[in-house]
Amino acid sequence: MTLIELTVVLCILMALIGTSLLVTTKISDWRLGRDAGETLRTVYAAQRMFLADNPAVAVTAITPAQLIPYLPNKAIAMPTVTSLTGQQLAIKVDVSPPVVNNGANNFYDPSKSRADNLWDVGE
Repeated sequence: MTLIELTVVLCILMALIGTSLLVTTKISDWRLGRDAGETLRTVYAAQRMFLADNPAVAVTAITPAQLIPYLPNKAIAMPTVTSLTGQQLAIKVDVSPPVVNNGANNFYDPSKSRADNLWDVGE
């Protein structure tokens, strides 16, 4: 009887540990997406302020260097976003709203939704 009870308790503990590891991974993925969304909103605000000061400039002609003075906290470089694999990704600023660029001029959004404000500004 004791061996069976011990086996049941060990199985329950292993199930709880496995569940907590899965939840922890999902929470850290969500946190990366939330941070990316906040960074994109910051760049989007800088983009709108730049366009308000320079209404003759087309969105497609904007460069990251032009937006740096409009970023908060006296930033000296354009912020980057960390992907789910730990890769640093740039932000494409010549579109409105700005998007995370995966390096091949493709949008990076693992959430598969352009309106959830994770990995994007939302629409």
